[in-house]
Amino acid sequence: MKLRLFSLFAPLLLCANLAWAQTTTVAVAANMKDAFSEINLAFKAAGNSGLRVVYGSSGNFSAQIMNGAPFNILISADESFPLELYRQGKTVDDGVVYAIGKLAVISKNSAGIRLQDNKSEIIKAIHKANKIAIAKPELAPYGRAAVEYLKTEGLWSIAKDKLIYADNIGIATMYVVTGAADLGFTALSLAKSSEIAKETSFVLLDSNLYAPIKQRMVLIKGAPREAVNLYQFIQSPQAKLILQKYGYSTP
Repeated sequence: MKLRLFSLFAPLLLCANLAWAQTTTVAVAANMKDAFSEINLAFKAAGNSGLRVVYGSSGNFSAQIMNGAPFNILISADESFPLELYRQGKTVDDGVVYAIGKLAVISKNSAGIRLQDNKSEIIKAIHKANKIAIAKPELAPYGRAAVEYLKTEGLWSIAKDKLIYADNIGIATMYVVTGAADLGFTALSLAKSSEIAKETSFVLLDSNLYAPIKQRMVLIKGAPREAVNLYQFIQSPQAKLILQKYGYSTP
């Protein structure tokens, strides 16, 4: 009886495993969540099948891919992690820069901190804040940019003891939204999202005060055809318009 049941269900199990194996799995930097959600909808509308999407920090994804995680594309928030994967022989090639990110500072509306686009007002906001959220600079490029901005502007000494660190920029942003932090450094794309904008206000920071956030994506070796289609779609005029809508510059 057991043998008969196995013979009946074995083909179904095989089909399920094949379906999972053929699903394109995409690792997406947290700053891209809203933009990529819209890109994904447009990709499906063009007749492509569904994707398995995971959001997180570029550094964590890179480490996972090095250890054999079954991602087909890394859509990173910077260049360093994809290029290191390329040097380690994990990718098809060195990939492409698909967007240039921008850094913003946000404040919780209920915290009573007024943000204005000048250094003296940002200094006042930092002094008034109890906690300031950033992503871990060793894992997340926007966290690294935030540290660079603070040091370039001479604000590190007044901010460093107030910093609370998150594994990715999405979590750092939610610290401000939930009130765990009064201020936070985040991606402009997240600051502009409807969910975040309901609870916070933001100021776009001078991009000359930190290194350009060149966001690169790479195809992992063995990626299925659907992954290649997505990789090409993100470079299309339609996807670029979506990225620009969320505050990115595009090549």
